[in-house]
Amino acid sequence: MMDGDRVILHSDINGFFANNACFKKPAMRHKPSAVCGDIKLRHGVVLSVNMLAKLAGVTVGETIGGALKKCPELVIEMLDEQDNEKKSKEANRLYAEYSDYVQPFGKDEAWIDITNLVRGIYDALAIADEIRKKMRERTGLTCSVGIGFNKTSAKIGSDLMKPDATTLIPREKFEEIVWPLPADKLLGVNSRTLRVFKEVMGIHTIGDVARVHAGIMTGMFKKHGYYLHRYATGQENSPVTHKDHIPPPKSIGNIETTPRDMETIDDVRRVVYTLAERVASRLREQKYKARTVQLYIREFDLKSCARQGKIESSPSFVTPSIAEKALDVFGRRYAFKKPLRTIGVKAAGLVPDDGSYQCSFFNDIEWNEKQEKIAFAMDTLRKMYGYNIINRAITREDDLTNIPFDYDRSSYRVGSAFIESGEVEGYGEIIY
Repeated sequence: MMDGDRVILHSDINGFFANNACFKKPAMRHKPSAVCGDIKLRHGVVLSVNMLAKLAGVTVGETIGGALKKCPELVIEMLDEQDNEKKSKEANRLYAEYSDYVQPFGKDEAWIDITNLVRGIYDALAIADEIRKKMRERTGLTCSVGIGFNKTSAKIGSDLMKPDATTLIPREKFEEIVWPLPADKLLGVNSRTLRVFKEVMGIHTIGDVARVHAGIMTGMFKKHGYYLHRYATGQENSPVTHKDHIPPPKSIGNIETTPRDMETIDDVRRVVYTLAERVASRLREQKYKARTVQLYIREFDLKSCARQGKIESSPSFVTPSIAEKALDVFGRRYAFKKPLRTIGVKAAGLVPDDGSYQCSFFNDIEWNEKQEKIAFAMDTLRKMYGYNIINRAITREDDLTNIPFDYDRSSYRVGSAFIESGEVEGYGEIIY
């Protein structure tokens, strides 16, 4: 490390869901094992694998059927979200013993800024090894820890050696260690970005990304390209946030895999209104309005895409505005040729609901005020008597929309590829 550099750790719990399942059921430890979504709810994809399953070629995101073809002896366990949440909190408490600046990245990863705790690199190595040791003792799980001069280098370090390893990437060795790595090892590179890298730009390694001019990267991927270039060149310098920091939401969304495939536009409309109703409720609860509505679609063969559109009138937190914009995006920007398995509706471009913003000249103020009064009246009834005390006729209970609602449910259900807004903007179709 050079003088003045921060010292950042990135801890990644190895095969978190799968290894936690193996910890609870020791008989699974010596067999290829995978944690999967619930087949009955049509979430039958692989969410996590242990090392033996990984060596057998089983990958996260593939169907259970595909995984069993590769590895017939694969042991399958359903996801236990409650126990995983407990272990995740236990890990974060461990990190907090070393620093107040701990930034979780999902349930199984976190950055830890220990700059003020160390005097040299040997102190950092000792702390990283101590964290790995305590992780084994307290949770029965292993973690890999990367040590870097920023969050990017620490994250790449934790990915380099698995399981249960410490890897150091100092600034002076960044290009030597990082640049030869495949481009998909870079934070923020998804399958769509990787396809553009290889097929359009001839990019294969992180070094290739770094050697492309920042202006070209920004031109290709907009703001996301700017950040990718900074990650690849080691210039990323974002702080590790305080452990008590609660960031404002960038988006609020819900996603659902329906009990049967959606085959008609009426099917789609009912599900979109059901999801929009939940999204609108959460927007009002958190005191935000949305400028943009994003629609995520997964077809019956698991191919997926995302579309988005701006609410023309003014930012909104009412169901009709969100649902109709989602349906408008669906009708204008998606060719409905195959039955749909999953739909997600997400409100983005959030602004405070009491803030000032520019309205369209054609904004129907009277209609907006009426819809908001209706929405607040529905919120009052639901708080008093439960969410399902009142619903729209279009979302009547049937074999598509009889889905329980939970205010606390995450926008990004595990196993569903709902897409971050920065990855969608301006790109049209995104296939996974």
